[in-house]
Parts: sequence; structure tokens; C-alpha cells
Amino acid sequence: MLESAKSAETAPIAERFIRNLGALTEEEQRLLGEKRVFIAGCGGLGGYLLELLLRLGVRRIVLADGDVFEASNLNRQLLATPALLGTAKAKAAKARAAAIAPEAEVVAHEVFLTADKAACLLAGCDAALDALDNIESRRLLAEACAAVGIPLIHGAIHGWTAQVALCLPGDRLMDRLYPKGATLADKASLAFTPPFCAAMQTALCVRLLCGREVPAGRLWFVDLLDMEMTGIF
Repeated sequence: MLESAKSAETAPIAERFIRNLGALTEEEQRLLGEKRVFIAGCGGLGGYLLELLLRLGVRRIVLADGDVFEASNLNRQLLATPALLGTAKAKAAKARAAAIAPEAEVVAHEVFLTADKAACLLAGCDAALDALDNIESRRLLAEACAAVGIPLIHGAIHGWTAQVALCLPGDRLMDRLYPKGATLADKASLAFTPPFCAAMQTALCVRLLCGREVPAGRLWFVDLLDMEMTGIF
């Protein structure tokens, strides 16, 4: 066992990740391959989160989404194509993962996040990423992450804007973002907002997984129309 562990630590970094080095250390690159991440939702944000994490070297990912692709998804969702209309988003996400990183361990659940399923979905995960599109599910995910003691990287988009935050267990940040009675005005979303938001979420997630310091309890709000970023809280 000791010899095996030593060999794993000294094994060369795969060529596909060589360009990560310099920005990441070899130790951090290896860490990414050992961590397990949960992505709640495989739509606008979820498709990009999956893509970015796999290309960075995260090799253990759990996905959950009970929805199927419809025509209104085609304007912004990476995994949506006309040929896949009516196909389960989780199924398409798993197929995409196999095409990008066939060696990765990706488990895709064709289910919506519910209170009775959350603990099972999050079991063994080191972090969770919020790629949901409604307040109720976000609250549920935050509560489930707090219950199992793992951090949640929140992300949400609307039109030209995006917001991202790291929520640690017990910080109640989601309650501050979405107080009781809060509603979403509409579901406007543009093609460039999901990848921007997903990139910010992924950056926070990678810092977290690598053991780097990450500011928690703070919301970053980005307005891509005016090209402004504001830190709140």
C-alpha cells in the first residue's frame, strides 16, 4: 500500500493536463483527480460546469437532473442540440463526459433534487455546485450540503447578470440571498451568461478542492451589460 501510494504521488502528470501546470502545482493537479464533486442540474450552468471540471482534471463527478431538453434550451445550454430534444439532460451529460474524459467516473442520476434523495446524491462528495433554476431547489441543496458538512458553490444567472458565492455549512447565506417570499422575476438568459457564471463557480471550486484560501459568505455580482463586478456582503 505504501509503495503504491508513493508511486501515485510521483507518477507524471498526464499530457492532457500539462498546460494546467504553472497555474496549478503538480500536487494540486493530482488532488483534483482524487476529489468528488456533485453538480445539481445539467442545463445552462450544469453543462458548462461539467465541461470545465472534466477538462481541468476532476475525475469523480455526480450529476442529477430529472429534466429533458426542449427547444427553449437551445439558445444557451451547451449540451442542447436539435437532435437531443426530448432527451434526458443527465443522460446527455454522461455521454458528453464519456466523449471528453472516458477515464472519468461520472455518475448521472435522471432525478430532480428532493429532500429524500439529497443525502444519497451528496454522499462522498467534497463539494457541490448549484446549477439549479429555482429558489426552492437551491434552498433544499443548501440545507442538504449543511447537513452533510460540505461546501456549496452557488451560481445563478438572469439576462446580462450572474452571481456566484461560496456557501459554507451553517453560514445561512442562501437565506440572505433568497429571503422568505422571494420570487424570480422571469427566466431571461443569454448565451454568454451561463459560461461566464460557470467559469467563476469552477474557479472557486478548484481553489477549494486544491486547499487554497477561498472567501466564503461573500456574493460576487456581475453585470455584463455595463461590465461591472460588485462584491456584496
